[in-house]
Amino acid sequence: MKNFTLAIVVAFAAAASGCNYESKTTLTDPSSTGVASLIGNWGSANVVPTASTCTDFKWNATEQTGTSATGSFSATCAGDLKLQGTASGRLSGITITWSANGTAQSPAIPACAITLTGTAELGVNSIRVPYSGNTCLGPVSGVEVLNRR
Repeated sequence: MKNFTLAIVVAFAAAASGCNYESKTTLTDPSSTGVASLIGNWGSANVVPTASTCTDFKWNATEQTGTSATGSFSATCAGDLKLQGTASGRLSGITITWSANGTAQSPAIPACAITLTGTAELGVNSIRVPYSGNTCLGPVSGVEVLNRR
């Protein structure tokens, strides 16, 4: 009987040591412990644009629900083209399908409409933002990483 009891204890201990505890939180709920909120200022570190990219992205998220976020954005594209407008996205897990609309201006070009779109990925304190769109100076595309400011 002693051997049988010892075998059960060893089997239970082996089984318990193989179990993993996994805590899951949803990033789509602003009250979750994973991401308290997207509300606030986000910005990129890269400030030098190339001919077909934009940099110095800034996003100030001012409204958030469990499945969406909206706020103002700005960026700089080649040719000293300054973009500003609103950006909004639909959250699904750690993915944000987003779009931005606004205006662009530079010293040499009158104001014109711009559009940007992409599918971003949430990190712990960052958002990886692939984007593509059109500006007064033509199409732009690239990837920016926004960090919480």
